[in-house]
Amino acid sequence: MTYAIIGSGAIGHAIATQFARQGIDVMVANSRGPSSLTDMARALGPNIKPATTGDVVHADVVILAIPFGAIQAFAGSAGADWNNRLVIDASNAVDFPAFKPADLGGRLSTEIVAEAFPGARVVKAFNTVPAAKLEAPPAQAGGRRVVVLSGDDGSARSQVAALIERLGYAALDLGTLRQASHLQQFGGTLVAQDLIKLA
Repeated sequence: MTYAIIGSGAIGHAIATQFARQGIDVMVANSRGPSSLTDMARALGPNIKPATTGDVVHADVVILAIPFGAIQAFAGSAGADWNNRLVIDASNAVDFPAFKPADLGGRLSTEIVAEAFPGARVVKAFNTVPAAKLEAPPAQAGGRRVVVLSGDDGSARSQVAALIERLGYAALDLGTLRQASHLQQFGGTLVAQDLIKLA
């Protein structure tokens, strides 16, 4: 299984940090190219592999850690076959500068993301925990930090839950995108919450 993170901002860096802590190889790409990731790779260690966006789109699991507004352009330029591949949507649809949920005409942001990656199995995860907390060691206060997930493909959710657990977090499967929308989509109850599952 190969892993990739698109984006090296706060969320991408936080997730990459957990891959490095667990000794799991992951490719990381951004719009500025691999040379801009040299310092990040040096700091986090040999499991972080700077790559081009052309490289990472062929990974088995691709984590989207870029702004929601940039996802359509990335998908359009990637030119990849997404059939049956796993795409993890870590984005939030935010209306700036008001910092409110974007008006998507009643649609969920991850439904729009899924349309941009035809054939992919899309799961929403890593979008509710603030970046600084997401980057901290998952073992906290006698338990593990919770990462919630949702998606319309049950087997894809199981795969993502297993990855979340492998990274050291506690996975909480909220069900389908619609079932989880009031909890996980931006503006939902669990957004910006820091939950700990006690041992």
